[in-house]
Amino acid sequence: MNRPADPPAIVAEQVTRQFGDLAAVDGLSLTVSAGEIYGLVGPDGAGKTTTLRMLAGLLDPSGGRVRVAGCELPAQSATVKTHLAYMSQRFGLYPDLTVDENIRFYADLYGMTRRAHRARLDELLDFSNMRPFRKRLAGNLSGGMKQKLQLICALIHTPEVLLLDEPTNGVDPVSRRDFWRILYRMLKAGVAILVTTAYLDEAERCNRIGLMDQGRLLAEGRPDQVRQSFAGRILSVRSAQSRRASRILHDRLADVTSVDLYGDSVHIVCQDPQAATRNATRILAHENIPVQEIRTIAPTLEDVFVNMVASPNERVSDIVSSQTPVPTPDTAAIAVQVTDLTRRFGDFVAVDRLNLSVETGEIFGFLGPNGAGKSTTIRMLCGLLSPSAGGGRVAGCEIVGQAEAIKQQIGYMSQKFSLYEDLTVSENIDFYGGIYGLSGAHLTDRKQWALSMAGLEGSEAQPARLLAGGWKQRLSLACAILHRPPIIFLDEPTSGVDPLSRRRFWDLIYDMAGRGRTVFVTTHYMEEAEYCDRVSLIYQGRMIALGSPRELKERLVEETILDLRCPAPQDLLDPLAAVEGVRDVALFGAGLHLKVDDEAAATRQIKHLLDRLGRSDVTVESIVPTMEDVFVSLIEKEDRRNGSTQHP
Repeated sequence: MNRPADPPAIVAEQVTRQFGDLAAVDGLSLTVSAGEIYGLVGPDGAGKTTTLRMLAGLLDPSGGRVRVAGCELPAQSATVKTHLAYMSQRFGLYPDLTVDENIRFYADLYGMTRRAHRARLDELLDFSNMRPFRKRLAGNLSGGMKQKLQLICALIHTPEVLLLDEPTNGVDPVSRRDFWRILYRMLKAGVAILVTTAYLDEAERCNRIGLMDQGRLLAEGRPDQVRQSFAGRILSVRSAQSRRASRILHDRLADVTSVDLYGDSVHIVCQDPQAATRNATRILAHENIPVQEIRTIAPTLEDVFVNMVASPNERVSDIVSSQTPVPTPDTAAIAVQVTDLTRRFGDFVAVDRLNLSVETGEIFGFLGPNGAGKSTTIRMLCGLLSPSAGGGRVAGCEIVGQAEAIKQQIGYMSQKFSLYEDLTVSENIDFYGGIYGLSGAHLTDRKQWALSMAGLEGSEAQPARLLAGGWKQRLSLACAILHRPPIIFLDEPTSGVDPLSRRRFWDLIYDMAGRGRTVFVTTHYMEEAEYCDRVSLIYQGRMIALGSPRELKERLVEETILDLRCPAPQDLLDPLAAVEGVRDVALFGAGLHLKVDDEAAATRQIKHLLDRLGRSDVTVESIVPTMEDVFVSLIEKEDRRNGSTQHP
């Protein structure tokens, strides 16, 4: 006789939540079983956080039924808290307490005995690699380590259900890999996990996903099932003049759904790839634009997401191009030049003898792990922080001695979006216009441009705090460039923003660079690093790599990268790590990336392992390294050189 299946750990049936006339969640139904990870993705304001708060018993639904860990909500909200852990987007840590003290505080909240707390703590510290930092104040941890500490605090009482609201926002790739290893250990222990994420490659790792928009599920299923729902085919056109090619193809290529720029490639969504290839080749040849490669590529979850959520024919750069005058740069060919730039905080060296130059009109990517010195560098370049040693020039002005002059020549968008939350959209624009000396008809003209560029016409009276992340992001950028600066500094501008908003934002960046502005940007999205003309990688305050994305991928990863694809790749992490000749195994999207020295020998050993495990559903092939592979490889190489195993 077969045992009846265990009931799902999470059940939502026709759940609604109203805020006045707004239906934040509208008839949502989903289930998550024990030992399953479910990814909830959607644009800003789709209702994801509201859903998690109802499942956590923190917010009462307006209608429908919610059951979590066998508890009916909201009637058993007090009871369910002992069965679940909820990690919100905002850090629930006490910055003035150490790592140990934060964990002990949460253990006491859950009523754990000291003996049970110690046993569980040892396990969590070991597999999170946090043991060396137990005595460090939480406020002094990097973003990635704060995320891991918050997860330890949530897991200290071994919950049945784990709810995670965008847990890896603003976290570097190395820390994200560690974070997902922790989650997979929880899955093996039978925990039911529901996670929201802005990283669509992370959604690929979930057993099932739901695409949510305007409070409703638009699609649900395994990631491969959702990808198969994509309507159309995608052509990738690689060209050394990709920006120009993108503009021309967008204007002239008929019978296609969309044309988007991705670094040195243009992606064309179409129904007939053969016809689109012929037409694109003819158009680009007529314009003397060289083409290195045209090929059909498989759609990603991000493509599906954007296709379902975007408005037809929407393209932000159309708005910008038609309304942004071309700036007349009054600087030389070099927009930013620094020599031995250094910043110390007491005995701590945050930036260590940095040397770099950025050309006018260049998109320059500045990459590095959390705590590497990126934001400190940008603050010095913007005249907001004095260097301890060294110097340089920004827009022709000396970093040391001409800080105020620099501020008039740059736009700066910080990580936290430099908006005044209690001011309206209109008032924020007026405030920044006043700072930059704009008034009268000039301010009125620029204000209208800013509202149009940000897509906020009709929302002038809306308080900034009520805007979703993507809209805050665009308003913040509009305020930063209201005075038409020739150089723009963007510090992790797309952190936590949904994929559609990121694509719109990069349309703006491409347009600004194409019209002569210099863009200096930091990011933790490695696919965005591919969009830059050149990137540099900074670690522990020192630059360890510099070049175009293609140059870095071709010359800085010494090992061969094998791409392994199969169902449930996480089950092969530990077995593959033990294979002779495999240097490293890491989750990558819906598969694994293996780092090997000898491709032929390692491939033989891997196939022997798969045969022993009876896994015939696996494909393995060598690939060109991704920027994430480059990033992780360089960081690990520096750690080995310094005798360290964990970046702070």
